[in-house]
Amino acid sequence: MAERISGKKRQEQLTKMSYNAWEQLADGELERVFEFGEIYKKFMDQGKTERECVDEIIAQARERGFVSLDEVMGRGIVKPGDRIYAENKGKAVALFVIGNEGLEKGMRIIGSHLDAPRLDLKAVPLYEEGGLALLKTHYYGGVKKYHWVATPLALHGVLIKKNGEKLSIVIGEDDQDPVFYISDLLPHLAKDQMAKKMGEGITGEELNVIIGNIPYQGDDIDEKVKLNILDLLNEKYGIDEEDFTVAEIEIVPAGKSRDVGLDRSMIAAHGHDDRVCSFAACQAVLEISNPKDTIVGLFVDKEEVGSMGNTGMESMFFENVVAELLNLEGTTSYLGLRRSMSNSKVLSGDVTAGFDPNFPDVLDKRNASFIGKGVTLTKYTGVKGKSGSNDANAEFLSEVRSIFNSSDVTWQVGELGKVDQGGGGTIAYILANYGAEVVDCGTPMLSMHAPIELISKVDLYMTYKAYKAFYQGITRI
Repeated sequence: MAERISGKKRQEQLTKMSYNAWEQLADGELERVFEFGEIYKKFMDQGKTERECVDEIIAQARERGFVSLDEVMGRGIVKPGDRIYAENKGKAVALFVIGNEGLEKGMRIIGSHLDAPRLDLKAVPLYEEGGLALLKTHYYGGVKKYHWVATPLALHGVLIKKNGEKLSIVIGEDDQDPVFYISDLLPHLAKDQMAKKMGEGITGEELNVIIGNIPYQGDDIDEKVKLNILDLLNEKYGIDEEDFTVAEIEIVPAGKSRDVGLDRSMIAAHGHDDRVCSFAACQAVLEISNPKDTIVGLFVDKEEVGSMGNTGMESMFFENVVAELLNLEGTTSYLGLRRSMSNSKVLSGDVTAGFDPNFPDVLDKRNASFIGKGVTLTKYTGVKGKSGSNDANAEFLSEVRSIFNSSDVTWQVGELGKVDQGGGGTIAYILANYGAEVVDCGTPMLSMHAPIELISKVDLYMTYKAYKAFYQGITRI
């Protein structure tokens, strides 16, 4: 008579187990998780806008031997092992490590986005009202507008002076800097406001940033407070009001990334969505040399507003760069480019909603991702009937599963909310349109799209570990 297998052993054999990633770490990995978290926090503090992130990624890449696409085109040849970056207008960048197989055979790509929900200054932002100087804003991406009031804010961006000089401006991050502020209505007088729906309590036109209160000295002028602010800006930066009309200035929360919890297990920061996946992919690319397939870290802009524009994923930037590299390999046909794109395999690196005990009803708990249980694979996104989503096929999912299991990656699966609850999307469908194999894979988080978001350090580490394993493409049967 065959020996009966214990229930516990049979359960391990047959059921999909969900593991706490902290408990799955190998010897020495716990220290690595916390070290990696510290490196990530520095990246986040230096990259609060997409432009700043691009600068930081390129700086790190150049330190690791990457050269610009222009430099490679100048020498007229590309060869296996070359490390190349291509910048797109200061707001997007792609890192390539050329593989031993030709580009026409396909690439291993991790695509993520660098933009995050925020407030942008309008073209004519500065005005005076009630003895205060204020800045008009237009929110960017899906925000809860009431999040942005009564909190310290910083100003980041670029200004182009009339002589063509470009100025990078950051005010509000140094301990000696002033910060900025959007006022809210005191509860004593908020009867009408409190009766409104939550989404209507603060309107877009009420997101006006207070920037000053002291009037310019003089009796013969109007709007003295506004003039004093213009005078201060002119004295420090040599600009005037017209320069705002050609500027790109963002308002973001002031302050540094912070550890959360007595165990310091989590990180609160602005822009985890989607800089956590971008950082993990960047670190993975930098650490790989001489891959079999060409590997790509693709970091784009404008995902939060539909991926349109010449720095978004809908642009021809990535396709054009691949065409240039194929040309340097000696492949000049349009068919070669089509083959390269369709033969590629992609992880669309984007965050997903983790289960929140404070708001348990919006997720199907059996199909939700959890904080601290590793990187999340999301077969499909979209809304309602999977509308607008890429839906990864079983064959590619099986391959990714084998890679992760072979590399001791703690991973889970998750959907973005209950059916009909809401939903969202990523850049996955855009790359899938080329015929590439694509699946969403990223870090679970809480408070997505809030000014300050929350992730677990171990999920960040497992995201990096997963991306590096995917680039290497090694499976163990």
